[in-house]
Amino acid sequence: MSTKLGVSGPDQAAYMLRAAAGDAGRAYKRELIDLLDIRPGQTVLDVGCGPGTDLAALAERAGERGSVIGVDRDPAMLAEARRRTEHLPGVEIREGDVHALPVAPGTVDRAKIDRVLMHVAEPADVLVQLHRATRPGALIGLVEPDWDTLVVDAEDLETSRAFTRYTTAEVVRHATIGRRLARLAEQAGFGVETVRATTPVFRDFQDADHTLGLGRNTQQAIEAGHIDRDRGHRWFADLSRGTFFASFSLVSVVCSR
Repeated sequence: MSTKLGVSGPDQAAYMLRAAAGDAGRAYKRELIDLLDIRPGQTVLDVGCGPGTDLAALAERAGERGSVIGVDRDPAMLAEARRRTEHLPGVEIREGDVHALPVAPGTVDRAKIDRVLMHVAEPADVLVQLHRATRPGALIGLVEPDWDTLVVDAEDLETSRAFTRYTTAEVVRHATIGRRLARLAEQAGFGVETVRATTPVFRDFQDADHTLGLGRNTQQAIEAGHIDRDRGHRWFADLSRGTFFASFSLVSVVCSR
């Protein structure tokens, strides 16, 4: 088991697929798709579809008469999404920016945005775009973390807190977007139907390091002067020994058009 601090970022497609395959990823995704109540024959939009993690599940719900549109701007993500769905004739992958969705107005029955708004330039503008693309009566599912709630158990509690502060302030563009989802959805013209918060729990150090960027972000925090070098290295090494625990809040909002 490596306890060295990482300095390079993960392959994004592999990272997203692994995160979705974990217990926490499968649970909230299944719940979101259930809440969207996708009917056969409907048009479903996956905004920021990444490597196509959810496209097959959406296509299964939409059926042979339905269609699923996956939108992303990253060429590597688009290539992987096309590869994973090439056997699904009802799935179409489109290159485009979420701030200017390549979808005709009023043509979408169901839509989802999963852990994308925390990265975009203007979350409110993306939701306005989504309002334009959906039909009256459409259902929209939004899922985002609130990184301010990230906790990592360690004897050195202050360094754990410093790690969360650094993640919130420097690593994620909109780190507290989860708590704002319902308000932003209403401001975009949607009616909020359901708001839920789940708490993914990590008990395996390696999985947490991969998903939460423990080593990578600790190294960046050290280099930026937010965490003392020796203390940061000691904190990270201690995390790999014995019982591990970390968690954060993940907020799901389902709204109607």
